[in-house]
Amino acid sequence: MASKGTVREGSLEAPTRHPLDWKNPDFWDAASLDAELERVFNICHGCRRCVSLCGAFPTLFDLVDEGPTGEVDGVPKARYGEVVDQCYLCDMCYMSKCPYVPPHEWNVDFPHLMLRAKAVERKTNGPRLRDTVLSSTDKTGLFAGIPVVTQTINAVNRSKPMRALMEKTLGVDAKAWLPSFATRKFRSAAGEAASSVVKVGERTPGKVVLFSTCFINYNEPGIGLDLVAILDHNEIPWRLAKKEACCGMPKLEQGDLDGVEALKAINIPQLVALAREGYAILTGVPSCTLMFKQELPLMFPDDADVLAVRDAMWEPFEYLVARHRDGLLKTDFKDTLGKIAYHVPCHGRVQAIGRKTEEFLKKIAGLDVDTTERCSGHAGTFGVKKEFHAMAMKIGRPVFRKMAESEPDFISSDCPLGGHHLAQGIAQNHQKTPELAHPISLVRRAYGI
Repeated sequence: MASKGTVREGSLEAPTRHPLDWKNPDFWDAASLDAELERVFNICHGCRRCVSLCGAFPTLFDLVDEGPTGEVDGVPKARYGEVVDQCYLCDMCYMSKCPYVPPHEWNVDFPHLMLRAKAVERKTNGPRLRDTVLSSTDKTGLFAGIPVVTQTINAVNRSKPMRALMEKTLGVDAKAWLPSFATRKFRSAAGEAASSVVKVGERTPGKVVLFSTCFINYNEPGIGLDLVAILDHNEIPWRLAKKEACCGMPKLEQGDLDGVEALKAINIPQLVALAREGYAILTGVPSCTLMFKQELPLMFPDDADVLAVRDAMWEPFEYLVARHRDGLLKTDFKDTLGKIAYHVPCHGRVQAIGRKTEEFLKKIAGLDVDTTERCSGHAGTFGVKKEFHAMAMKIGRPVFRKMAESEPDFISSDCPLGGHHLAQGIAQNHQKTPELAHPISLVRRAYGI
C-alpha cells in the first residue's frame, strides 16, 4: 500500500470500469474534454507501453516528438482528433497494457475517453454520411432476403468500377472486403428447436435464446444455422426473441450514443423478459456479446433490466464449455478437421472469460489448433474506411504472417468480419488461401451433422 502523499507507479490490482457519465453536461463540454485529453495524453506519452497496439499511440507520440517542446503542451489541441480517429475501441489498452486504469488514482480509461471525444465531435459537427450508412445495419439489412435485390447489391460490391465510385463518394476503400447479403435471413430460416426438454446444469441454464446479430441475420445466416444444429444435436431447447435490432456497437464506434440508446430501447425489453425466464442469451459475434455484457451496463449502470440481460449473456463457446463441465454436452465427434489457425478477437479477449473457443476445439480428436492472440486490425467499420484500411492491414500483418506460416487447413476467428479480414490479408501478403470457417461451423462439421 502506498503511503500518504505518494503515487504508485502502476497497479497490480484487477482493472475496474467506471460508468460512462454521458448524461452529465460536463461530458459534452469541449474545454473539459480537451483538459482530460491533455491529462491522459501526458500520462501515455510518459509511459508508451501501448505503442504496438494500434495507430492511436504512435500517432500521439509522433505529434509530441515532432512538436516544439517535446511534450504534450506543444501539440495543438486541434490535432487531438488525429489520435481519436485511430482508436476503434478494441479495449485492449485498458484490459491488457495500461498500468494506470482504475483503481489506480490516475484513472486512465483511454477507450472511453476516445469514445467521449468521438461523441462530442459528432454532436458538434454532425455525422458523416459514410459513418451513418455503415452504422445503420438494420436499414441496409432490409436488402437481405430479397433475391433479385441481394444479387444486384452483391454484384455491385464485387464490381471494380462501382467500388471505385463508392470509394470516391462514400469513402469506403475499394480494396476492403465487404460482406454479401444473404438471399434468406437467419431469422426466417432458423425454424424451431428440435427439443423442448430443459436440463438445467450446475453451471448452465438448460435453455437458450439466440440474439441473431445483424451480420448473421443479414449476411452469413449459415453461422447461425450451424449453432442451431449444435444446440439441437445436444438436445438444448432454443428460441429467438420476438424482435431484435442491432446491438448498437456500430453506433458506439461512431460516438452516436443517442443511437445506441434507441436500439437499447428495442432490444432490452425483449431480452430481459427471456433472461428472467431463465434463458441463457447467446450471440454469434463477440462485439455484440460485449455490447450487452459491458458497454450498455456502463452507459446505463442503474438500469436493472440492462444488468439482468448482462448477467444472462454468454459467448457461444463459453456456454458450450460450461455445458460440457456440467456433463450435459455430447462429444460424439465423427470427423477430424486437420489443422486450424485460430484467431482470438479483441472483443472476445476483453470479456475476461479465457480462451473458451480454443478449449472446446481441443476436445475434438485429431484436430490441431494453432492460436494467435493479437488484433487482426479489422475493428468493425474501421477497416473498410478509405483513410484507415491501409492501417488496418498494417496492424494485421503479424497475424497474417503467423497464421499463414502454420500451413493450416482452415483459418478461423470468433469474429466473422475479422475472419474475412484475415483471409484477405493472408491472400494478399502470403498468396495462400486456406478455407475460412467460423469456429461454430467447424464444430458442426466435427459432429458430422
